[in-house]
Amino acid sequence: MFAHIHGRLVEKTPTDVVIDCNGVGYHLQISLHTFSKLPESESVKLYTYLQIKEDAHTLFGFAEKSEREIFKLLLSVSGIGAGIARTMLSSMEPKSIIQAIATGDVASIQSIKGIGTKTAQRTILDLKEKVLKVYDLDEVSVSSNNTNKEEALSALEVLGFNKKLAERVVEKVIKEQPNASIETIIKQALKNL
Repeated sequence: MFAHIHGRLVEKTPTDVVIDCNGVGYHLQISLHTFSKLPESESVKLYTYLQIKEDAHTLFGFAEKSEREIFKLLLSVSGIGAGIARTMLSSMEPKSIIQAIATGDVASIQSIKGIGTKTAQRTILDLKEKVLKVYDLDEVSVSSNNTNKEEALSALEVLGFNKKLAERVVEKVIKEQPNASIETIIKQALKNL
């Protein structure tokens, strides 16, 4: 409905702003990333996303189109609402979120307040292919060791091994064999567990 709002910045806090457009004040929810990008001048333009719920119409503002697109992608994941998506964009740079999803970096996504292991894994599972297509990232350019490490750890956890112990052993294997495949990492880890 609204693509962007351009007007005079009347109020600003780290979580929301009010923009006056020809006498109408629009209240927009923002992330800390957008807050950090707000210009010092009064004139401001924010890209918007309108969320309509039964009990509220909430307008979200973004300094960059790319941040808005990431927000919309995050909303498509089951278990992630607007509040958590905004928290994610406040906790990490949009580029870092894209990189974490593309590399399968569960730990980075899970480090965000309100995101558990399952939600982090679901986010990567649901968005990895979309992110790789939309942002034209080659999986080759992505750190494969990180992905291999995460997948190996995930497999070892499924097998019932203690997460902390498995992390130490996998780290040791990767240190000794930096280009090891997932299978090699798991096999070596199993020998040492």
